[in-house]
Amino acid sequence: MAPHTARTSHWTTPEGMKYLGPHDGTEPIEVTLVLRRRQGATPTPASWLHPPRWPRGVFGEHFGADPGDLESLRRFAQTHGLTETSNDPHRRVLSLSGTPSALEQAFGVTLGKYQLNGCGPFVGCGHAPTLPPEAIAVLGLDRRPVAQPRSRRPRAQPSNTFTPIQLGQLYNFPAGTDGTGETIGIIELGGGFTASDLSKYFSSLGIAKPPKVIAVSVAGGKNQPGAGNADDEVMLDIEVAGALAPGATIAVYFTANTDQGFYEAISQAAHDTTNKPSVISISWGGPEDSWNSASRTAMESALEDAAALGVTVTVAAGDNGSSDGESDGQPHVDFPASSPYALGCGGTTLNASGNAIQSEVVWNETAGNEGATGGGVSIEYGLPSWQQNANVPKSPSGSAGRGVPDVAGNADPLTGYQVLIGGQSLVIGGTSAVAPLWAALIARFNQKLGKPVGDMHAALYQIGESAFRDITQGNNGSYQAGPGWDACTGWGSPNGQALLDALTTLKA
Repeated sequence: MAPHTARTSHWTTPEGMKYLGPHDGTEPIEVTLVLRRRQGATPTPASWLHPPRWPRGVFGEHFGADPGDLESLRRFAQTHGLTETSNDPHRRVLSLSGTPSALEQAFGVTLGKYQLNGCGPFVGCGHAPTLPPEAIAVLGLDRRPVAQPRSRRPRAQPSNTFTPIQLGQLYNFPAGTDGTGETIGIIELGGGFTASDLSKYFSSLGIAKPPKVIAVSVAGGKNQPGAGNADDEVMLDIEVAGALAPGATIAVYFTANTDQGFYEAISQAAHDTTNKPSVISISWGGPEDSWNSASRTAMESALEDAAALGVTVTVAAGDNGSSDGESDGQPHVDFPASSPYALGCGGTTLNASGNAIQSEVVWNETAGNEGATGGGVSIEYGLPSWQQNANVPKSPSGSAGRGVPDVAGNADPLTGYQVLIGGQSLVIGGTSAVAPLWAALIARFNQKLGKPVGDMHAALYQIGESAFRDITQGNNGSYQAGPGWDACTGWGSPNGQALLDALTTLKA
């Protein structure tokens, strides 16, 4: 066997991460090796205009792992006393289990006990693992929480609140559609739902036949209600998506809040041949520069798979303004919203009377500690071709970067969403609500068009503001709203029927 060439990657140690001492456990740890694609294989995003070339189940034969790479990594595992627990070459994963000492030797790390902002203790390591060349990441050696839910309860009394159905009317969701025949995947990194709450909630909205909601366990994750903020997120996501697309099936992929769990949930949802989601909603994220480069690369490859399979992925852009909650005085964007394969969802403050919108501006309630929409320019991803004419400002590093978000919707907790959680009627906001709102709209598009819209970026940036409510007032800190695309609300909030008409015209 040819010797492996060691590779390392950029490694971050987040502010607030505290070393508690060496890892003293001897129990085996399971890790996920994410393999590179077959050599020369680069999938292209699929869309309503350019349908997927390879469906789920066949895709991996062209863009999955090379059988030779898999065999090479099996020899690597055997050499280091690691046991294979599962593999999926289509998704490019090889799961291995080994003692802490065997994993330390295999990947050149020292495992320790860590704590992060009160969470822990958890297993972690202080520097990047050394990777064999066939792998782009090893996930599971560092079990820090990688993301936060992007939902917010209001601190003050809300001024104007909405049911999801009211927002669907205000945003002109296309009549005669309810998501029938579609599946919306929702990624959750904790928390859970109760069937009784969902039944009561949908009934209160007058939905005679509520959506079918399925819990899918990923990498040991489970539907476990009773987890505070995480429950807020889970229930908000299901109730918004389910109320706006009650004919759809809602598949909720529960996993752990680690890079391993997050990657596995996106990858498994994208490749799920049982539930077959045509759109995936993600309301969790973290500042782009808080991610280890290998973890972000693995996540990006899963999002790339989704795009190539014709699955739209809607992602919350963050709730902490242009700083994304960091304290260095610089603008930051949230990942995975900053991925070019994600439809980044920003936030507005919406006021309406009856069926008419009175005003809609950028969500920025920072002065009252009620949050603000994320948005800005990526330092990790270059300017995509479809954003060339959107007048995206330079990134904080001075380079041309991917602008975030792409679209927006009501997110201010003070004009928030009426939901039911733990038997309590609550109001919740955050860009967390915008991702499932857009996911429901896209499910309704897919139903009407008879095909998934898939990766919408090229179409949206071609259509422009004509199919949106262009938000021209307000800022999120470093960035100002204006006519057309901006780094606060993207193209704006949806005019659902106009956007459906524009997509149909593009195809004609």
